[in-house]
Amino acid sequence: MEFLGFNGFTQEERNSAKDFLSFAKVIPLENHVVDRVIEIKQNYKIKLPDAIIAATAMSEGLHLVTRNTSDFKNIDVSLFNPFEQK
Repeated sequence: MEFLGFNGFTQEERNSAKDFLSFAKVIPLENHVVDRVIEIKQNYKIKLPDAIIAATAMSEGLHLVTRNTSDFKNIDVSLFNPFEQK
């Protein structure tokens, strides 16, 4: 929802994004993730969708891939920005 909700996609890019997501694993929003979302929201100034994304990554032991790493500052989650040169 967060990814496809980006308003800057051309129609071709949106179609490519949908193709990319067809390979994604859907992770259900279970109670242990919800509990972590609540904890994150109570402790950090963060939007609910970002808290859900961070809590899911943390709960599942995944890297959070984002261009907007500043949205997750101070949160103990493994971040990867594919746009940064290393």
